[in-house]
Amino acid sequence: MHGIISNRVAPVRLPRVCASLQAGTADELLTQAERAAREVNLLELRLDSIKQLKAFPPQIREFLRSSPQTLVIATCRKQAYGGDFKGSVEAQLSLLKSAADAGCAAVDLELQSAERVAASALQSLRQQTNLIVSYHDFATTPALGPIWSRLQKIPADIYKLVTTAKTWRHNMDLLQFVERHAGEHPLVAFCMGEMGLVSRVLSLRAGAIFTFGSLDAGGATAPGQPTLHELQSRYRVEEINRATAIFGILGYPLEHSLSPRMHTAAYRRLGMNAVYLPLLSRKPAEILELAGEVPLQGISVTHPYKTTILDQLERVDPLGAAVGAVNTIVRSQSKFYGYNTDVAGILEPLGQALPLRGAKVLVLGAGGAARAAVFGLRSQGAQVSICNRTRSHAEALAKAAKVKVVSRADLKKLAWQAIVHATPVGQYPNERESLLATDEIHAQVVFDLVYNPRETELARRARAAGAQVISGVEMLVIQGARQFELWTGKPAPLETMRAEVLSALAEPSPSR
Repeated sequence: MHGIISNRVAPVRLPRVCASLQAGTADELLTQAERAAREVNLLELRLDSIKQLKAFPPQIREFLRSSPQTLVIATCRKQAYGGDFKGSVEAQLSLLKSAADAGCAAVDLELQSAERVAASALQSLRQQTNLIVSYHDFATTPALGPIWSRLQKIPADIYKLVTTAKTWRHNMDLLQFVERHAGEHPLVAFCMGEMGLVSRVLSLRAGAIFTFGSLDAGGATAPGQPTLHELQSRYRVEEINRATAIFGILGYPLEHSLSPRMHTAAYRRLGMNAVYLPLLSRKPAEILELAGEVPLQGISVTHPYKTTILDQLERVDPLGAAVGAVNTIVRSQSKFYGYNTDVAGILEPLGQALPLRGAKVLVLGAGGAARAAVFGLRSQGAQVSICNRTRSHAEALAKAAKVKVVSRADLKKLAWQAIVHATPVGQYPNERESLLATDEIHAQVVFDLVYNPRETELARRARAAGAQVISGVEMLVIQGARQFELWTGKPAPLETMRAEVLSALAEPSPSR
């Protein structure tokens, strides 16, 4: 449900996202406000970011007068509490009173300053506008009960409690806090930091009235703050509710993953009430241990946890067990089951290009993707050989899969039906690299599992050598589609997922 508060004249219905804006000058802040108002009608103007601010800017006053449909929160946070304002509490309060006089829908005063202001002064401010009393911890997530008790001692229209997530437990503590208290009073609460995105989004599911986003990727006003576009499009915050199904991707790092975009496009195409989130953690076991507190229905697993997560699962499918890695977790009756759909992501595209039984296939690499390729191809009766820079790793994989090892020196004189490239060489940002020279490519088909960039240097050399090329996009999409089907029991909208991946890769600076 959207938050509804009183502005002392009429109830105000709040959107789910507030654009948080900061700039060094009033003119720059005005420009940002005008841009942001075209996307959302709730803005936070960080007045403390304006250098040498002495009075409420007349440019902002005019903006408020000419944009009555835009709700503006004026914030002037002191330097000691995470802001840039160096003046006294009295000067701070004076600026916020001016903001209220100018027509701001709310003003934000941090708890530490509010505790030093006379109750009559705060009551006077509340007669002009809505008062948000806020608390921020930029280091960690402490015990929340004592902070909540302090906040409640200050009469306010909205309470804001923001901490920093250092562990997955911190996100869970924060979300449980929102569950307990959002019904008592309008509340904004989440964790900052790279691990805090889950709480920024799911706090709305738990009952928080809105969350914050930046106008642009480089304009975050707090650590870990996503953009407005990410919150609205990728994480669907305007639609999220108690019935929203939760899926996610577990890994570290995750900033270049295309999976959130791909899966969200699938949910939207089929009209599903679902969200897909980055589950960033250095301790993957804690996510499964605490999953009962957030009803995760399915998880994608990526580097570096595809093998280390196995011990945490109730059961693993036969291919996953053979490969020794899973990329998909399904939750059923509070238990977690592992699957490897990377194998399907390799076999299905390659199988469309040539018959796999009896085919001579060279796999380049000996890591997780290579293991999926080797065991998958062996299961289809292919004749597999492995070549890897570190021969001992190739020999260990070859022994486990009962296949051959070939040396790099032999590649110029050997021919294959297919070559599967399963190393990171050539991926963004090292697009000019290729593991093979053109005269080492003697194959009908080359399947480069690297998908970013879409056209790799290896792909260009393979075409020059006369080979058919399969893009790594196909593996990404097929493995994702099979994940989707395991989680939902519905046929995956394959073309929608492929189109979203290609759209992301075509962007000048895609968030992948």
